[in-house]
Amino acid sequence: MDVAIYTLGCKVNQYETQAMERELLRRGHALVDFDGPADAYVVNTCTVTAVSDKKCRNVIRRARRSAPDAVVAVCGCYAQMEPEAVAALGVDLVSGSAGRMGFLDKLEELHRRRADRVVSVDPALARREFERLPAGGAAGRTRAMLKVEDGCVNFCSYCIIPYARGPVRSLPLAEAAGQARRLAGEGYHEVVLTGIEISSWGHDLRTGEGLADLIEAVCAAAPGLRVRLGSLEPRTITEDFCRRTAALPDLCPHFHLSLQSGSDAVLARMDRKYDTERYHHSIRLLNGYFPDAGITTDLIVGFPGETQEEFEQTLRFLQSCAFSGVHVFPYSRRPGTPAASMPGQLSKEEKEARARRAIALAAEMEQSWLESRIGRTVPVLFEEEKDGWWQGHAPDYALVRAKGEQLHDRVLPVRIEAVERGALTGRIQ
Repeated sequence: MDVAIYTLGCKVNQYETQAMERELLRRGHALVDFDGPADAYVVNTCTVTAVSDKKCRNVIRRARRSAPDAVVAVCGCYAQMEPEAVAALGVDLVSGSAGRMGFLDKLEELHRRRADRVVSVDPALARREFERLPAGGAAGRTRAMLKVEDGCVNFCSYCIIPYARGPVRSLPLAEAAGQARRLAGEGYHEVVLTGIEISSWGHDLRTGEGLADLIEAVCAAAPGLRVRLGSLEPRTITEDFCRRTAALPDLCPHFHLSLQSGSDAVLARMDRKYDTERYHHSIRLLNGYFPDAGITTDLIVGFPGETQEEFEQTLRFLQSCAFSGVHVFPYSRRPGTPAASMPGQLSKEEKEARARRAIALAAEMEQSWLESRIGRTVPVLFEEEKDGWWQGHAPDYALVRAKGEQLHDRVLPVRIEAVERGALTGRIQ
């Protein structure tokens, strides 16, 4: 069976897609391009915003139109939350955000014997077991992903994901270390620890171990393997966390701390569990223990009720943090969340205007941070050739370009000479 897969959304979805790809190959199937002919089309969906839902529907319709006789199968968070709406698009198999191996079993069965539409979605909030899937990288990727956690219980007022993913479930520490050791043995140079909310790793295991213990175990299990962290809740960053992780030579000094707003009033309406002072405390700790770190964040602008002064507070707070990168999102009304029915919904035009201002400020901060890297020599994991340059990432997640031959999946020292088009350029030493 020729299978084409399209993935929307976060790194967890990317991880789960690569796990399905590995399993399909193990079962003797072939992976083909989504834009070409296939026996089956799989869409792994995202539902973080209403815009995400629309993108999912468009991709599903595209698959159904292009291949009316193929099996179209949909899984992921949008399918979890809206299974009947997905099925109504002419989908043959609808699954949710769990049970990936069972999903592939049903896909094979439908390919062998076309039958009535199958909708198989479990209640996410009732989940208690961590779903074990093979770690690794998607086809052609240089870094592997290791999913160590699933689920979230923060219930931020704008977010549907706790309902789509269920409560926190963690991969036990010994198993995570063992998978990291295996990935290093397969030749990967870097692994990304990912999850829906990795800061909550271990809460369900009741062993007293937390994220710092996990990171130490993974680094010890695979010396020389670069370890990169997924998004962190700001309160994860404590003196103890920084002291322990700063002692790990293979931990990449890049930290993505979700912010969402620089206004305490907006953070309260969002039901975030910190204020700007606690967030800034995390920034100060990271800068103290990791002086060369890249610190990135996410920002939502135009949240319901956000006044002009609250937005200006956010811009001032961004500047005080001197981020190396900021992902800016205009607030997107997500049905089913408390924020969707809050008063003070801003117009699309106002949200987009605020996003443009925040993006401009983010670009200035990024440029300044990149320029501070000139003159340094950094180890770069090269990933692909583009426009005559090989490019990859330094440990601090700066994008680096250099000239060379056949550099894919190699880690080489590069002396940084300039900043061009949002990336560092340099010479291989």
